[in-house]
Amino acid sequence: MGDYFGSNVGKLGFGLMRLPRKGLSIDVEQFKKMVDMFINAGFTYFDTAYVYPGSEAATKKALVDRYPRNRYTLTTKINAFMPTFTEKSVKQQFYTSLERTGAGYFDYYLLHAIMENNYKKYEKFGIWDYVSQLKADGKVKHIGFSYHSGPELLDRLLTEHPEVDFIQLQINYADWERRSVASRANYETARRHGVSIVVMEPVKGGALANPPSAVKKLFSEYAPNASYASWAIRFAASLDGIITVLSGMSNIFQVNDNVSYMKDFKPLNAEEQAIIRKAQEIIGRSSAIPCTACRYCSEVCPKKIPIPDIFTAANKQLTNGQIKEALADYTSVTENAGKASDCIRCRSCENACPQHLKITEFLKQCAEMFE
Repeated sequence: MGDYFGSNVGKLGFGLMRLPRKGLSIDVEQFKKMVDMFINAGFTYFDTAYVYPGSEAATKKALVDRYPRNRYTLTTKINAFMPTFTEKSVKQQFYTSLERTGAGYFDYYLLHAIMENNYKKYEKFGIWDYVSQLKADGKVKHIGFSYHSGPELLDRLLTEHPEVDFIQLQINYADWERRSVASRANYETARRHGVSIVVMEPVKGGALANPPSAVKKLFSEYAPNASYASWAIRFAASLDGIITVLSGMSNIFQVNDNVSYMKDFKPLNAEEQAIIRKAQEIIGRSSAIPCTACRYCSEVCPKKIPIPDIFTAANKQLTNGQIKEALADYTSVTENAGKASDCIRCRSCENACPQHLKITEFLKQCAEMFE
């Protein structure tokens, strides 16, 4: 293992988890425009996954079918933690991903969302050896894993698997010292092993694009024209050993904003770093629910509760005091779905949550707020 080993992908990566939608389907035409803007700005790194609904197939239409293979780098992931998956179905995922994308090979291939409650499944199914063989066969160029647990397990995994080329970590200024996410501790562990890092969730599922009002005031006073998301992405990109920072862009505006300050990336200066530290103090006192809206929880919920949407509504009230707006949003998202009070406390959601949130407790809080 060692510091970054590949071509210049640019400090901004395109995360393909939160693509624009028309109804329930991905808006491929808008996605095409977003891809064009991203590539024309000089960036190449695209990140999808087998379990992102419709993402790999849309990537074929918007990217792979429209650009020569040497114009982009493509990442996808193999997933062993969904409860219905078997060793055979997990290993088949690579070939399904290859067929969906039409990419021919993958530049980066990851074991997906490793945590304390699922890492043994990857070992049981022999997935570490499997992806190493895919690399030896030339079907993938670099192998790694995305990670959502603490530094102790990470240290063990990196010690036991020196074949790993890179790691994907959740790093953002809000979670830098948060114990349940351990951004800083995990970052330092990876660097101690000499492993380079792809950053995920730098804007915390969009939450840091709309931070608490006190943080907005802090940022706006220093740089009135800078987006709040720019502070979050530049924080992550300013760290040593970073390959690229993924932004889960959902519309043309977000692509335009991100490339505007990342095309000629400038690390945070000392004054900006001090402002970030003040923002961390404010957010540390915030009562917001720290959800990133990855939706793994709602996918396994037997009562079909739109958990991330409920938490987004609640955060309008918890962070900015928007009581009427929060109630209106809650009423809208639960109109044809489960309500917070429908939770049966089976905790399937908590087992799937990369943030290790006490989701059932938060749902109880939301039911008390809105019902």
